[in-house]
Amino acid sequence: MAFTLQPPIEPMLARATDEIPAGRDLLYEPKWDGFRTLVYRDGERVHLQSRKGQPMERYFPELLEPLRSALPDGAVADGELVVAGPQALDFDALLLRVHPAASRVAKLSRETPATFVAFDLLALRDRDLRALPFAERRRLLEQTLRPSGRVLLTPQTDDPGVARRWFAQFEGAGLDGVVAKLATLPYAAGERVMWKIKHERTADCVVGGYRVASKGGGVGSLLLGLYDDACVLHYVGHTSSMPAKERTGLRERLRALEGGPSFGAGRTPGGPSRWSQGRDLAWIPLRPELVCEVRFDQLQGDRFRHAAGFLRWRPDRDPRSCTFAQLEPPRPFQLREIERFAGEGATP
Repeated sequence: MAFTLQPPIEPMLARATDEIPAGRDLLYEPKWDGFRTLVYRDGERVHLQSRKGQPMERYFPELLEPLRSALPDGAVADGELVVAGPQALDFDALLLRVHPAASRVAKLSRETPATFVAFDLLALRDRDLRALPFAERRRLLEQTLRPSGRVLLTPQTDDPGVARRWFAQFEGAGLDGVVAKLATLPYAAGERVMWKIKHERTADCVVGGYRVASKGGGVGSLLLGLYDDACVLHYVGHTSSMPAKERTGLRERLRALEGGPSFGAGRTPGGPSRWSQGRDLAWIPLRPELVCEVRFDQLQGDRFRHAAGFLRWRPDRDPRSCTFAQLEPPRPFQLREIERFAGEGATP
């Protein structure tokens, strides 16, 4: 027997917005920080599909039996794969799960098991549900999913006030915002028809180096650092969003600071790797005297997952005062509390 819907299916996507929208027929869910995954079940066969359409089941063998038990035969569910740390989601641990060695995969499946958080249902037995309104698909998901320790149902609310509370409270548990969906929405594969509201924070960082732009000879990116408790400067990310007209003049300004220890005693910017695809990653160290304020959304461990946005220079800040303490998120909610609600399919 074939799957009810044949993979790969492009997942329905969301576009970013600054505010949590309010209005009739809107439903809200926490935005989980993991790997977007579609799960297909046909009898004993379970297939995990990544957002890009790649098979994922070999990396997460511990989920196959829980998914067989949780999903009815013929189901296709949309959700997120996450790995939980002691208090919060651990995206670094999730990344490590994608490993070519079978022995390593088996070891990590025992030490850092993943969880699937379901939030949509595309098919049920031999029925294609994609044309149904989202509220109806959610109702069928609630009726048919059998949550367990490894398979959860994401919380949902129709109250924008509750969504705003989630947005503030869940950050400390590693969730990265809120998703809003129209209750009347059919499943629009590959289209950005939902809304995502992500956390955005700022930090004052030391400029510990820079890379030269591939064209024009100006500054391509500033390399950012923060001090730890031992006053060691560690690389935490980069920003390349400075105005183009300032890049050449900025390089002249930075020349006077070239040399010195920079990131030498702590974590340094990465060099060439299998992920760099031949890009020139050479960088020029600077004496740690300049501070700039940047905007960031997500952390990966104690560094920025994505490029930070340059906001302004901070000549009033002492570089030594730029520490990791700025990155500490609030923790009014811990992950186990959210998992309890998710396991019950309830509203916190």
